[in-house]
Amino acid sequence: MNQSAAKLMVVTQQAAVSGGYLIVQTEPGSQVAFQERLYQADPEGYLAIGIGRDVAGLHELTAIDGAGQRTSLEVWIDSRSFNIQRVSGLPSELVTPPQSVTDRIVREAKAVNSARAAGNRVDFWREEQFIWPAQGRISGVYGSQRYYNDISGSPHWGVDIASPTGSPVLAPAGGIVVLAEADLYFSGGTLVLDHGGGLSSSFLHLSKLLVEVGQAVVQGQLLAEIGASGRATGPHLDWRMNLHGERIDAVLWADTPVP
Repeated sequence: MNQSAAKLMVVTQQAAVSGGYLIVQTEPGSQVAFQERLYQADPEGYLAIGIGRDVAGLHELTAIDGAGQRTSLEVWIDSRSFNIQRVSGLPSELVTPPQSVTDRIVREAKAVNSARAAGNRVDFWREEQFIWPAQGRISGVYGSQRYYNDISGSPHWGVDIASPTGSPVLAPAGGIVVLAEADLYFSGGTLVLDHGGGLSSSFLHLSKLLVEVGQAVVQGQLLAEIGASGRATGPHLDWRMNLHGERIDAVLWADTPVP
């Protein structure tokens, strides 16, 4: 129920699907609640909210201004069905890692999560139309239930773009490099780019990294080269996006549909 005259509107509705996002505008300085979580508007009143893979149906957004007044509206989240994908031929240690690498895996996961939460004060997330970071055949999509050597794993959180080793990886939008690691256990050569507003892009399985942590990049800038490092059966780019800790479908940010 609307309890005040404070502004609250969904600017981007077409991505209101499982694994998608909402871009919302409210009064500058206000917060918006969605699924028991609060999001802070930027100085112009904008914010983005990630929608989880399994979230669907009718949900409520509530804006809370500096005086504590509330404005609410309902949004419908369309459900999606997801594929089952089987990946075979992987070394057994990349499917069921030995105990000796457990500490490494945990340490690397913490570093990636910390990078995604960097929170640089840049606004590329809403100032630029995102371009595809690579060209090639789509070999994997967001949300697929993965089986590795017939063993059930986590859903796939990115879009896989198959292309020869050494193919270019470009910045889909401007940002700040917040992680650049040449050899993570599962993802191999890995970059994370902070676009601001809680939104980041991750690029996995790289053969060569061409930027470093702290570097500011512009849209279309060469970041890295495609490879098959980490848990991969062939050269490809795994492009992932994370919005305030929610894993979302990068394809929904791209300037054109899946090629």
